[in-house]
Amino acid sequence: MSFSASNGMNHIIQAQQFTPEFIKKIFDLANHLEMNHETPLKGKIMATLFYEPSTRTRFSFESAMLRLGGQVITTENAREFSSAAKGETLEDSIRVVSNYADVIVMRHFEEGAAERASRVASVPVINAGDGKGQHPTQALLDLYTINRELGGIDGITIAMAGDLKYGRTIRSLSYLLGKYKNVKIIFVSPEALRVGTDIKEYLKRHNTTYHETEKLEEVLPSLDVLYQTRIQKERFSDPAEYEKLKGCYQLTPALADRLPKHAIIMHPLPRVDEISPLVDASPKALYFKQTYYGLLVRMALLKFVLTPSSFRDEE
Repeated sequence: MSFSASNGMNHIIQAQQFTPEFIKKIFDLANHLEMNHETPLKGKIMATLFYEPSTRTRFSFESAMLRLGGQVITTENAREFSSAAKGETLEDSIRVVSNYADVIVMRHFEEGAAERASRVASVPVINAGDGKGQHPTQALLDLYTINRELGGIDGITIAMAGDLKYGRTIRSLSYLLGKYKNVKIIFVSPEALRVGTDIKEYLKRHNTTYHETEKLEEVLPSLDVLYQTRIQKERFSDPAEYEKLKGCYQLTPALADRLPKHAIIMHPLPRVDEISPLVDASPKALYFKQTYYGLLVRMALLKFVLTPSSFRDEE
């Protein structure tokens, strides 16, 4: 999938559309925007249309837009507090909101909703998470965090632990990691929450080494990155199944100490009980710093989709 869709818009829908070359340019732009106060989006309006609850992603995008000089219109729970509650289709909502904003950042509870929105929008659409599908901007900020903290991506060993069946963040990050050299991925989960075959087939096509295990403690000493995720209660149709699986991986200070000294601990947040608050004091704990890095990456992405000609000039 390319950035320029059939309607001529630069949509950001899935991680597969990013090339390593594009990612580097976004990272360079994020670094630049961190050090330089610019307002290239003055006069632009961003609509954040969230059909699922969010704190970090919504505030991150809104802060990014405001810092770049733009303005924001928003609805936090569009599932209940928009015309969707009256039965309006997603497509009609997007057509209407396109008249009010220059870019739409959307989170939705249905996989594939962002792609549907992009087909009818007259402005760029950015996928801020669609059900158990993807979360491409989270994957970019995760990759940026790794690059900033470890000095590169090629050759890393990363464990992704927790809910790998429903976790959209690990799906998108896996797609990105498959584009780099000599990356080794260890999927850590109970059997009921294993990563999907589509991800594994993608990694095989890209010659990315991976293996699966249920034992987190055994892989810790070999890691550069531990990417911890929560067991997502909202994705389970059977509450009893959730109760059986919750708390299956809990990172304690003792376990964190088994990681190499240079290793980093990441988490897309929010957390429940999968990382003890006692781990927060560790220099390896990067999950709150991730949120700051996310602001920089989303600033760069907004500048790209809203001023693509200037982005090309910087290339």
